[in-house]
Amino acid sequence: MDLTTLAVFIPACFALNMAPGPNNLLSISNASRYGFVRACSGGIGRLLAFAIMIALAAVGLTAVLHTSELLFLGIKFVGAGYLFYLAVQLWRAQPEAGGEATVTSMSMTSLARQEFLVAIGNPKAILLFTAFLPQFVDRAGTVTQQFAVLGGLFLALECIAIGLYCYMGIYARRLFARPSGKRLFNRMCAGLLASAASFLLVARRS
Repeated sequence: MDLTTLAVFIPACFALNMAPGPNNLLSISNASRYGFVRACSGGIGRLLAFAIMIALAAVGLTAVLHTSELLFLGIKFVGAGYLFYLAVQLWRAQPEAGGEATVTSMSMTSLARQEFLVAIGNPKAILLFTAFLPQFVDRAGTVTQQFAVLGGLFLALECIAIGLYCYMGIYARRLFARPSGKRLFNRMCAGLLASAASFLLVARRS
């Protein structure tokens, strides 16, 4: 791939990585509750989901979402339902349990599963890869190889975004150190996740 294409792709891609979507909001919440390393490690689930979506986009399978209203609605309702479930759990979380017991209450595997389910349950994310990545692919070249390069760059930039959002969560935990502050922060994150779920419910295919 030529450098001109990459010079346009990288900043545009990073802007998408840093957009405050459901997974990034989840990273903030998890980092504030379970710590930086654990929350970052949980982001592996998100990366796995995105890798699957990129692979589907590369072989053209995501075009099915553009034509199948039932499939799109099914993924959308499942994803929104899971986000609402997480929002309720976060709203009801007890801030007094914010010590070491909280840190060990969820394993990295559980956090990774959580990130994976949030990402894979968002059909708009799947369509994003279908609409965004092909714009930077030269059809005269090897399409699969170009998708691999662009997908690898997207995942690398997503790792940076995960780290930055987790750091925001650590900063927020220090800012809201008292139990009342933790409760407020948890409920703010719960409200944002519920809002993300609501936006997902009203999303239409593009």
